Amino acid sequence: MFNNLSEKLDKALHTLKGHGKINEVNVAETLKEVRRALLDADVNFKIAKQFTNTVKEKAMGADVLTTLNPGQLMVKIVKDELTELMGGDTVGINLGGSPTVILMSGLQGSGKTTFSGKLANFLKTKKTKQVLLVGCDVYRPAAINQLQVVGEQIGVEVYAEVGNQNPVEISQNAIKHAKANGKNVVIIDTAGRLAVDEEMMTEISNIHKAVTPNETLFVVDSMTGQDAVNTAKAFNDVLNFDGVVLTKLDGDTRGGAALSIKSVVDKPIKFIGTGEKMDAIDVFHPDRMADRILGMGDVVSLVERAQEQYDEAEARKLQKKIAKNQFGFDDFLNQIQQIKKMGSMKDLVGMIPGAGKALKGMDIDDDAFKGIEAIIYSMTPDERSKPSLINASRKKRIAKGSGTSVQEVNQLMKQFEQMSKMMKMMQGGGGKRMMQMMRGMR
Repeated sequence: MFNNLSEKLDKALHTLKGHGKINEVNVAETLKEVRRALLDADVNFKIAKQFTNTVKEKAMGADVLTTLNPGQLMVKIVKDELTELMGGDTVGINLGGSPTVILMSGLQGSGKTTFSGKLANFLKTKKTKQVLLVGCDVYRPAAINQLQVVGEQIGVEVYAEVGNQNPVEISQNAIKHAKANGKNVVIIDTAGRLAVDEEMMTEISNIHKAVTPNETLFVVDSMTGQDAVNTAKAFNDVLNFDGVVLTKLDGDTRGGAALSIKSVVDKPIKFIGTGEKMDAIDVFHPDRMADRILGMGDVVSLVERAQEQYDEAEARKLQKKIAKNQFGFDDFLNQIQQIKKMGSMKDLVGMIPGAGKALKGMDIDDDAFKGIEAIIYSMTPDERSKPSLINASRKKRIAKGSGTSVQEVNQLMKQFEQMSKMMKMMQGGGGKRMMQMMRGMR
């Protein structure tokens, strides 16, 4: 996410290293590189120029902050301005109305249908809402089937009318169905086109007038840069939508859409899509995203994801096992499953301050745990519960069964032993100190 932009901004801000104070010469040199980094990220030229002018003005007026070195001061100013550029404050979704009606809009291929499912899953699990998905894309082959597959995957009902080619009628009937069946959120997935056209805009406008949604979201592929911003403007002129959704932020995103869209349409980014899975959705926090772009990580989001997977009853059982030296490979496997539920490894690493730079160029694979899981699943139940049983001959059998080597089995055994010791140590004051540190980071 924004790797190229992050790298170039980091390089630009390092220009000030070694200077005793901020002056017009070194600020101009730094901001020239910052502007170039923004333009390379496909940020609108006028926005990039305005951004660097604002940073320059603030930097030149900040000479009273003598306690900070120029590099630190410039990073703070750039971070604050990046936050403002992306909207400043976090803006939530409007869940008013009975039922709440959410209208999804966007071009074909933007990830609208998939995101409709992600949003339904988000509202169902985090807001405990009864959600109804509505298939109003009556043109694209298999569009409704795709929505039904998504709905089945997350356990959400999908309303569709086979043979009805009138999306306005379908959306109105869906709202009646929702009221009759106790659904308090209706998400309408509309048709997209490969480009903005009059027929498409008229149709989405007619649906908007007919259902008067509480929330209209514009879904945009973040990898399309300024094209995304121009499309957003065209949609906003017709719909006056409430917020933007950026999808595919797990890809090679240059960042132009995220950094430009608020300035162009004056509408907040409300959600981002960070992967293919149905739980790969995050509320957009401009300040946290600015931290990530500048390589500072996002510890708050990382802690929040960890807390979502935290099960108090399981934690108590685990503590008892650790205290009695009964921590086994089944427990280890359970910890791995919880980490995997937190999201893609690449995304999680990006949330750790400095990790992106340290692991630059490394391919962080989501299947990183597959070898470990294969080794553990090749153990007998007794071996998993009592790792001390695993001798040389058993290691050979486990290696053969998992398609790995004895050296890899030995490596896992060593890692498991170190983890067990660390967890035992944390039963004392270590765990408490770690929690205090985590709170301090927040």
